[in-house]
Amino acid sequence: MRDLKFEQKRSLSRLEAADQLTALAAALREGEDAEVELGPGTLSLRIPDDLRSEIEIEIGNGEIELEIEFTWPTAPVRTTPSRMATATEKATERKNPPAEPGRSSTAAKRSKSAKRPAPKTP
Repeated sequence: MRDLKFEQKRSLSRLEAADQLTALAAALREGEDAEVELGPGTLSLRIPDDLRSEIEIEIGNGEIELEIEFTWPTAPVRTTPSRMATATEKATERKNPPAEPGRSSTAAKRSKSAKRPAPKTP
C-alpha cells in the first residue's frame, strides 16, 4: 500500500510540457525542500542528493510513451563512516599530531630542526 499517490493526466502543448519539465528540473537542482507547480496546485517534496532513475520508452498502438521516473527513500539515509575510512583517519592523526596551541604546524616543525642565523641586511 502506498502512503500517498498523486496522478495528473491532461493535454498539454509542447511548450507547456517543456515548462513543466523545467519546473521539475529546477526543483531537482534546488534539492532539499523543493516545490513544483503542477497545474492549479503546488507539490512540495524533500529531495535528497542521490536518486535512482528509470527512463522508459514504449512504441505501440500508434503512440510513443516516454516515462521518466525518479525514486528515493522517504526517510533520510544516514551514512556512517566505514571501518576503513575510520582507520585511515586515525593513522593520519598519529602521523600528524595537532600543533601546540598558538603555533602553526610549520613553526612546530621548524623549531625541531636546526636553527639558522638570520640573513644580514646591508
